[in-house]
Amino acid sequence: MGGKHDYLFTKTAWERLSYAVFGALSAGRAILEIYEASDFGVRKKSDGSPLTHADEAANACIQAAIGHLEIPVLSEEGAALPFDVRRDWDLLWIVDPLDGTKEFISRNGEFTVNIALVENQTPILGVVFVPVSDTLYFSDPAQAFRVDACGKVMPDLGPSPPDPVSFLLPLMEKAVRLPLPQDPERPFTVMGSRSHATPELAAYVDAIRQAHPDLAFISAGSSLKICRVAEGRADIYPRLGPTMEWDTAAGQAIAAASGARMIQYPDGPPLVYNKPDLRNPWFVVTTGNG
Repeated sequence: MGGKHDYLFTKTAWERLSYAVFGALSAGRAILEIYEASDFGVRKKSDGSPLTHADEAANACIQAAIGHLEIPVLSEEGAALPFDVRRDWDLLWIVDPLDGTKEFISRNGEFTVNIALVENQTPILGVVFVPVSDTLYFSDPAQAFRVDACGKVMPDLGPSPPDPVSFLLPLMEKAVRLPLPQDPERPFTVMGSRSHATPELAAYVDAIRQAHPDLAFISAGSSLKICRVAEGRADIYPRLGPTMEWDTAAGQAIAAASGARMIQYPDGPPLVYNKPDLRNPWFVVTTGNG
């Protein structure tokens, strides 16, 4: 599997990653078709969170891509599965077809497609696609990459999952390894939620500012915040508020493979998945700098 990188993927991981990337790109393009329309079909789910036609279209694309692999799927837009059904799932996909629905509705572009493969409660493969910027992030446990302008690299996906051996090769040729080269002039940078700011977050940032007076605080939506830390473009992302497993699994895989840590707040172990309660504890994503 030649190219400019020394590939560490096993054959099985390569095939699974190929199908997940195909699903994410297909979902992203389906989302953009609806994003450019005048009617998103917005309605509310039972928990009060918004749902659009784009969420459903993206979910269908992902299910079509990975469903034949005979690995169970836990998706935000899928059926609510009790733990009695999930408890013996040592290997599963955790999917958020449209992470950042509020950002989608507000048309700020800060939404993503998230697909993670989780084994023994730990994310081992991650795919995050940003449809508006056409940026793809993906990883296995040992390496993480970013690809820009995916539409130019792969303008025609076709209607069905491709040959997994050859599908990733054009993307790998354009991929850059994470973390990116660092700017020594960049101030200490904190990522924060655009839609879910909390008083606890404000206090946490104020405490960091004591050590870093020139601190830069950047708000963003969806799993983009995790990817910014994985890239090394930000130093820390504290999430002192509610999230679900599908919000974080793919980003955690990418962050860990880039050398960052995603841990329970304030300094606990990494987040784990397929829990009886799918809500995450508060967490911090950090490069460990500063």
